[in-house]
Amino acid sequence: MESVAISPGIPSMETQALHSSDEFLCLNTSDVKLKAQNCLGVRLTSNGRSKELGAIILASSIAVVSAASSTHRKCESSAMETMYRCKLIVAKNLHPLDLLSRVLPRDGRALAGVRMVQAGDARGLQILSPSQALTFPSSQLFVNCPLFPAEFSIVATVKVPHTRVKRTEFLFAVVKEDVNQLLLGLRFSKDKVHLLYQGSMGRERLSFKRIRLADDHWHSIVISISGHHATLTLDCGIPLELVHEQPFPSDLNTDGSRFHIGSRRQWKGLFTGLLRQLVLLPGSDATSRVCPSSRPSLTELSIPTILSHLPVKTLTNDVLLPPYETEIRVTLGSNPACTGAEQGRLWFDTLKRGLFICDGTRWQSMSQEKDRLDYVEDYQDLYTISETLDIELFQIPSLGLFAAMAHRATKPGSAIYRWDGGHFQLYQNFSTFKAQAWKQFTVGGKMFLAVSNSMGPVNGGRETSVIYRWSNKRLKFVRYQTLETHSARDWEAFHINNEAFLAVANHRTENGNHNIDSVVYKWNPGTKTFDVNQTISTSGAYDWEFFSVGPYHFLAVANAFDGTSTQTDSSIYIWLGGAFQLFQSIRTFGATDWEMFQIGNRVFLAVANGHMLCERGPSLYTINSTIYELDMTTKMFLKFQDIVTYSAVDWEFFSIGDEHFLVVANSYDGATYSLNSVIYRWQGYEGFVPVHRLPTIGCSDWEFFTSAEGSFLMYSSAKAPLSKVFKLKVH
Repeated sequence: MESVAISPGIPSMETQALHSSDEFLCLNTSDVKLKAQNCLGVRLTSNGRSKELGAIILASSIAVVSAASSTHRKCESSAMETMYRCKLIVAKNLHPLDLLSRVLPRDGRALAGVRMVQAGDARGLQILSPSQALTFPSSQLFVNCPLFPAEFSIVATVKVPHTRVKRTEFLFAVVKEDVNQLLLGLRFSKDKVHLLYQGSMGRERLSFKRIRLADDHWHSIVISISGHHATLTLDCGIPLELVHEQPFPSDLNTDGSRFHIGSRRQWKGLFTGLLRQLVLLPGSDATSRVCPSSRPSLTELSIPTILSHLPVKTLTNDVLLPPYETEIRVTLGSNPACTGAEQGRLWFDTLKRGLFICDGTRWQSMSQEKDRLDYVEDYQDLYTISETLDIELFQIPSLGLFAAMAHRATKPGSAIYRWDGGHFQLYQNFSTFKAQAWKQFTVGGKMFLAVSNSMGPVNGGRETSVIYRWSNKRLKFVRYQTLETHSARDWEAFHINNEAFLAVANHRTENGNHNIDSVVYKWNPGTKTFDVNQTISTSGAYDWEFFSVGPYHFLAVANAFDGTSTQTDSSIYIWLGGAFQLFQSIRTFGATDWEMFQIGNRVFLAVANGHMLCERGPSLYTINSTIYELDMTTKMFLKFQDIVTYSAVDWEFFSIGDEHFLVVANSYDGATYSLNSVIYRWQGYEGFVPVHRLPTIGCSDWEFFTSAEGSFLMYSSAKAPLSKVFKLKVH
């Protein structure tokens, strides 16, 4: 029977199971305490280590001698022996049982059917046959109690090549010898891990799916069992939990059985990879003992001595030199072309003093030291015309970096600033009406800038947003096209199949209806204007985010309010058949922003949740914003990490060297707008962790940029006419 995966988490485990020889029962600590209370009328402390333990045993002995009832004597005798064993076992720490060390000779002699292999910077055992030398009787482990513990962990470290994995292979098996019955076994296939055991109803199975081990890399697995719950943690990542209908049996008797390492006592199911660690930890969840780890794929609980250290490296170079000479050509200069023709060619950057190799598409660093973020310092206070709700950074050839800032005030409106001499200077003003956002884009080599106005003119004219075009002659932006919008919050520009599109997020109508259509416009090459291509129903839309994954194109909308509640679905659309169609809906809470980013080949989507408001109940501003990851198996975005934010209105992803960061715009906590916005650093299996806190006032947007002066973060304030530039100090 297979179990269903649910969210991570496992109850804490009780102490090691104990055995009563009178009744052939192993009892968990909770059972021990209950039995003692029933039989002796006494109470144990929660940790089972109370000073009354000796008195309990003494009282039990007296009761056994003096009681007249045989039933009473049996109960007291059983309780006395159980509590005596509890004192012996609970009083000392439980140690990991290293299964590999029990089959490997301690003097380092060779073992039949086993070969030691060094793979990378770690050693492992390769099992060539199901040798009798790789087995031992279960009684070596369960001396006083033949029952397998009801609560335990298994820690294994393996390396499985792509081509070697068979249909199913066993890491270990406990087999009752006289009837060849499998009592317990851990086996895996290409993308599943199964724990098999003999239950009260016959053979039972716990199956963890989408666990990919056959990739020719080292992996560490921790499986923890407690009652109905089972968890699997791969490489100290996020645990996957199963809940089984029946708890793991507390009466699994191992009398007459043997442990078989790397097999099920036969050729079929023989483990063909490398095995470095195999540990049984009774009565405890081993995850906290081995995680977190600086080497999560090679985390160690107990490793055989012969595998724990690599051979000592000699000072001489023992690598065989090739019987020929090769000519290596190194290109000098500034950023030469890297195409298929240059693949494998070396380039030495004399400015950065770094060596690069062309992989056919881009230059990969071979020796250049990577920048690392050290600290953040104040760099520029940019006093603006009024409060600012959004910043859009862009480059204009020959003129450099510009920042378009959406100002709240209608007079004199919004402005763009030019980066000049290492600081932003006012460059051009625009007439806007409570501008919410800017978007820069190009069509046919022409540069455009679109502003989203959230209201109409004060004289009662219709509400519109404006597209401006850059004039090379006048060296400024000029009005180009006007589009009717409804409290527009955002523009998103993108290209699909060489066609240009522009999407507007309409927040609400003039009469306050938030459930309205937002519009996707398409560039008309004939009229050289944008025409309506598609309307999409939205609820208080706040933001659009376009991104592509391989050949597929997506458009995500952040819906903030449906008229009664901020708890509404934000949607992700996929481009199919010339239009966007619904791909997935995700429940959000006053969503204000989507940020898509990639780390390696992993695709993430972060939502900024700004406000939890229901028709009844208080407003909440301290809530989780969530990072989702695209799962290629289910073809859905699944929750990856929750981060507590304070009315978050923006995420910004950036990289420095090989490090990746997210910074959040915290705007309000229900009491004040003066809050710390936080920079989070990517830590692999830990996700994003906070590393820097920056003081902000009503933070509304973050933007990252680089210039000749270094790397910078810039934020805008929706509550003060002041934006700030921070310099990122790297080393």
